[in-house]
Amino acid sequence: MLKKIGTFLGEVKTELKKVNWPTLKETIRYTLIVIFISLLIAVFLGGLDWIYFNFIQKVIF
Repeated sequence: MLKKIGTFLGEVKTELKKVNWPTLKETIRYTLIVIFISLLIAVFLGGLDWIYFNFIQKVIF
């Protein structure tokens, strides 16, 4: 059992060495893109919520 675990972990280590990891610059760039898109979606959904809220308030009152 322990031999299988050791073999598995060795294979994982080998595969991780094959990964083409992004550079720091790429990681920062992609992170900023994700944050920007998330903020855009949040503003859009917040705007829709505000519109629907005001519409419902006018219909009820």
